[in-house]
Amino acid sequence: MSSLEALQRRFAALKDNKLFETFVVVVIVVSALVIGASTYDVKPRVLAVFNVLDVAVTLFFLAEITVRMLAEGNLRRFFSQGWNVFDFIIVVASLIPVEESQMALLGRLLRIFRVLRLVSIIPELRVLLNAFVSAVPRMGYVSLLMFIIFYIYAAVGSILFHGINETLWGNISIAMLTLFRVATFEDWTDVMYETMAVYPLSWAYYLSFIFVIAFIFLNMMIGIVLETLQKEHERMDRLNGTGEAGEVHWIREHTEAMEGRLARIEQLLRAQQRGGDGAATTRGSSDAEPG
Repeated sequence: MSSLEALQRRFAALKDNKLFETFVVVVIVVSALVIGASTYDVKPRVLAVFNVLDVAVTLFFLAEITVRMLAEGNLRRFFSQGWNVFDFIIVVASLIPVEESQMALLGRLLRIFRVLRLVSIIPELRVLLNAFVSAVPRMGYVSLLMFIIFYIYAAVGSILFHGINETLWGNISIAMLTLFRVATFEDWTDVMYETMAVYPLSWAYYLSFIFVIAFIFLNMMIGIVLETLQKEHERMDRLNGTGEAGEVHWIREHTEAMEGRLARIEQLLRAQQRGGDGAATTRGSSDAEPG
């Protein structure tokens, strides 16, 4: 084994070490706390300590991503994984200097996103984010239908109630904001009772809107997210070889392997049987010959 391969194996063992992963998580949490604490009015001495910690965290992230790249052994394979690209971008963005310069504000803002590295480190968070990204296209169609319902109700509300309260129902855009307030149950009864003083049956307008938006469409979104999350868990179980799907896959593989071995044994037995029959035939024919 060459020294390069030995070094690569050491880096791979370090990358997969649980203590190392735990330490990375601790550093990310410390980085988040430092960013949050630096938003307060602190003494210059404390701020200097925060700056030193920020530099130390940046150097550690640089060393950690280097270890992972060397452990992979192939940069193309490393960057073929989306989470590695995500971590690399965050680490490179953290290298932007934060001194008083034109890039200082951008550098501070980009350092906030180092907290997102928790998502790439913790597998369960990756599953949740993958499920969310997968659910967004399907949720988009539900959101489009919700917007249509909002638009229809806002137009009706603006036509009927603009004379009662111009602030809440003056035009369709303001009416949509009012309906969003109703959908989130933020003092929506005050809005309803105000219009009921003029239109006693206007309660039907609000209750039908709440029933359609809050009870149907929001539950549809929750159902989409839960279904996508379940599929993502099943996919991760298949990749990791764990869970019910992993057990079924393991049983199927071993069953196929056993069937292959039995088939080979059967072929050997048949070959031996044919050989034995041939030898018996030869002996029989030689005994039948005259002496």
